[in-house]
Amino acid sequence: DDLLRSLSTLIFYVGNKLHRVAEENVTLPCHHRLGLLEPRSLDIEWLLHDSKADQKVVITYSGGNVYNDLNEGQKGRVSFTSNFLAGDASLHIVSLQPSDAGQYTCKVKNAGQYEWYRITLIVLEKPSKPKCWVEGELFEGKELSLQCNSASGTAPISYQWQRISDKEGKLGRLPPTARVNISNPGQVLMKNITQMVTGLYQCTASNEAGQENCVVQVTVQYARSVGMVAGAVCGVVAGISLVFLSVWLTIRRKEKKRYEEEEAPNEIREDAEAPKAHLVKPGSSSSGSRSSRSGSSSTKSTANSASRSQRTLSTEATPHITPPQYSRVKTEGREIDSKKVNHATLVKMGATPVMLPAQSRAFQTV
Repeated sequence: DDLLRSLSTLIFYVGNKLHRVAEENVTLPCHHRLGLLEPRSLDIEWLLHDSKADQKVVITYSGGNVYNDLNEGQKGRVSFTSNFLAGDASLHIVSLQPSDAGQYTCKVKNAGQYEWYRITLIVLEKPSKPKCWVEGELFEGKELSLQCNSASGTAPISYQWQRISDKEGKLGRLPPTARVNISNPGQVLMKNITQMVTGLYQCTASNEAGQENCVVQVTVQYARSVGMVAGAVCGVVAGISLVFLSVWLTIRRKEKKRYEEEEAPNEIREDAEAPKAHLVKPGSSSSGSRSSRSGSSSTKSTANSASRSQRTLSTEATPHITPPQYSRVKTEGREIDSKKVNHATLVKMGATPVMLPAQSRAFQTV
């Protein structure tokens, strides 16, 4: 009996599983009866075996001191309850995280005696807010599918689609043509859709930790309305094109007119009036003046020579003609009208023809 009493006493407790939701607080129970034996030799230790089968020290009490920063992932979030020396060595964890899940072991040692207590902590993560969207053609007679998916959360996650029937948010059943995909509960299939399908639809993703939802709008269009919209779009595009074309033509017309106005002074007009000719008598002061200004001495000598030749011809060649008076000349018994005297008549009368230069004409064109 003395031998048995001297042997260490080992008390082993197997606890239950605890399910807690992430971000909540939890207390893992551990009660012992070794605190009154030798208070100075009391040792308390909490260990964690996580999903990777790694063992980590969470918190310890030894030599009168508490060490609660041994696990980097739980630093500042774990502590003993206030009465751990008297027999309650429960572990308190705040703001649970998925990494806190695993099997916890509470080990108490004092005066050669041991007590163990084990409990499994399951941290549940609520589904993340799901994403809702529509796939397919939103036209009458076509097919579409409603899709819903939550990116994170503790499995299993279930999905439920419902139709929002009124403005107050009352939920109702899906249309009769809707079918839930058994292999993918987050998908709802609709075939041969009509205008009756138009409305708001809500998807709810849920698990043991909680639920989240999302809403999507479904608007089914008439086939003929699509044609009308396409025609309206084409009409608008055509109208805009015509406006741009008219503006461009107007600008081009103005540029062309401006160009013609700028080029008109540089061109000779076909209907412009020719310069008027001035008739001057050879040897006059006007002719002499112009000749002197031009500085051509040959022109003055030619004009003087022509004038002298004309006077000689008038006095010697035709002494019987005195223009501009009209007289009758008798030749061989006939009277000849001076107005009808021409070159041939003068030759017959014995006049000598003399060639006059162009400058000796009675009048010159300047």
